[in-house]
Amino acid sequence: MQRVRVSSKHSPVFKLGDSQLSLSPKFRVAAIKSHLVDPSSDLELAIKGQPLIPGLPDDVALNCLLRLPVQSHGSCRAVCKRWHLLLGSKERFFSRRKELGLCDPWLFVLTFHKCTGKIQWLVLDLTHFTWHTIPEMPCRDKVCPHGFRCVSVPSEGTLFVCGGMVSDMDCPLDVVLKYEIHKNRWTVMNQMITARSFFASGVIDGMVYVAGGNSADLYELDAAEVLDPVRGCWHPIANMGTNMASYDAAVLDGKLLVTEGWLWPFFVSPRGQVYDPINDNWENMAVGLREGWTGSSVVVYGCLFIVSEHERMKLKVYDGNSDSWDTVEGPPLPEQICKPFSVNSYDSKIYVVGRDLHVAVGQILKVNLEEGHSEKKLSFAVQWHVEDAPMAFSDLTPSSSQVLFA
Repeated sequence: MQRVRVSSKHSPVFKLGDSQLSLSPKFRVAAIKSHLVDPSSDLELAIKGQPLIPGLPDDVALNCLLRLPVQSHGSCRAVCKRWHLLLGSKERFFSRRKELGLCDPWLFVLTFHKCTGKIQWLVLDLTHFTWHTIPEMPCRDKVCPHGFRCVSVPSEGTLFVCGGMVSDMDCPLDVVLKYEIHKNRWTVMNQMITARSFFASGVIDGMVYVAGGNSADLYELDAAEVLDPVRGCWHPIANMGTNMASYDAAVLDGKLLVTEGWLWPFFVSPRGQVYDPINDNWENMAVGLREGWTGSSVVVYGCLFIVSEHERMKLKVYDGNSDSWDTVEGPPLPEQICKPFSVNSYDSKIYVVGRDLHVAVGQILKVNLEEGHSEKKLSFAVQWHVEDAPMAFSDLTPSSSQVLFA
C-alpha cells in the first residue's frame, strides 16, 4: 500500500472577495530569493566541497537526484545538507530540472471531499505513479467544484483556473488563478470581463478562450473572451450566437468545440458550437458530432475521443468524413473507475481519474488502415490498466485534470 505524506501546516490565504485579495503570504514569500533558492547563497557556498553522491561527479549526481519521485523527498533530504538544499523546496527542485532540460508529464487533479466539499489539487507523477500536493488554491470555502474551468499550457508548466460559483449563493465568479510548476505558487490574474460558471474553455496557440456559461442572474450567456497569458489581459471575441452553458469542450484542428450536453434518452437534440479564432466567428456544430458527444473528450493522434458515460462506458472516436462516431476496439472503461470521472491525455495515452482517485490508463493503438471510398480511414484499439489510489484518497472525487510538463 502506498503511503502519502500530506503536510498539516497551512499558511493563511485571502478569501476570494476580500478587499485585500492578492497573493497569500506564503506565495509572496516564494517570490523572494532565499538561501534555498539562490544558488549563490552563503549556505550553498559553505557546503560546496561536499559531493552530492560520493564517487560521482556533481553533474551526474544532480541528474540522478532530479529524477527522484517527489513523494520520497521528505526522507531523502535528511541524507545531508546538499540534499536538503536541493530537495527541501519544490520550487528549487523543478527549477533545476528546467535548467537541465528535464521534462516529464505530471497529472494535476482538482479534487473535492465528498462530505465537506473542501477542494484541493493533487499531482500524480506519470513516471513513477506517486502522488504529491501543491499549495492550496486561494479561493472561498464554499464553492461548487464543477463550476470552475481549468486549462493548461503544458509546455510552459502553467495551469489556469477560471470563474466558478459560490455554492451557497449560486453566484458566478470572474476570478482567474494561475499556477506555475517551476515556481510552485499561485498568482491572481486579471479578472474575466464577465463572471461565469459551467462554461466552455480551451487553449489555442497559447491563448486561453472561454465562452458561454451561467451568468450572475442565472441566465445562460452567449458572450466569449480570450486571455493573453503573457500580457495578462482579457479581450472580448465574437458572441456565440446562442445562449448556452457547456457540458464539455475540446480543441480540435485549431478550433474550439463546445457542447451543451444531453439528456438520455434525448428529449431534444443537444446544441453545439465551433469557434474559429482565425476568422473570429462561430458556426453550428455538425449534427452527428454533437449528438454522439455523450461523455468526456480528449484529443489523441489529432482525433477526438470520447469516454462515454453510456454505451457500457466504451471509448468512441469521431470520424469527420462521415460525421459519425466509431466504437474503439477493446474493453470498456475498467469497473474500478466510477463516475464522476475526469479525463485528460498525453501522447498516445488517456488518463481517466474516477471516484476515490483510481486512475485508468488507456493506451491508444492504431490498428490498421482500412480502404475507404477515396480516403484511408484510421482504426483504433485501446488497452486499459488501473493505477489504484492510496487509501487516504477514499473520500475524494475528481472535478478536473490537466497534464503539465516539468
